Amino acid sequence: MIESLQNLWHSILAILGIFLIPDWTALVNLLPIFLFFGVVAPILTIIVLAWFIYVVRAPRPKVVFEEGPRPAPLDEDGRPVFPPGEPYCVRDSLIYEPGATRCQVCHDELLVICPKCGVGRVASVSTCGNCGLVLKIEPRLRALRPAGPRPGGAAIA
Repeated sequence: MIESLQNLWHSILAILGIFLIPDWTALVNLLPIFLFFGVVAPILTIIVLAWFIYVVRAPRPKVVFEEGPRPAPLDEDGRPVFPPGEPYCVRDSLIYEPGATRCQVCHDELLVICPKCGVGRVASVSTCGNCGLVLKIEPRLRALRPAGPRPGGAAIA
């Protein structure tokens, strides 16, 4: 009886030894896999997740391409104010992109205010008759302006 109990105890210990005492060679061979799934994969997951959150939440500029002439701003008396160095039409109060010489609405010649001396001249002439400034107005890339209503909103209207 005692011998059968000892045999039973030794068989239980042999079965538990398989689970409790590891095969170190097999575990060392599995070390790269444990390292990848335990260290590298979580770091890669955090990096990809952070990149995704950045891309989704990144602020995007809200711009609209301004094409064609734009209306000239008005001063306190309601008269149009034309910026120096940009062609404009007096009759229609429109400011055109650099390089334009004729109004698209009334087909008049456009005028330009010299940025140096402030004297007006025809936009097709590249040299100021007063100060001699050579202002070659070449078409440039489209101007960008913020999307949305103009400053002042409906309160001005």
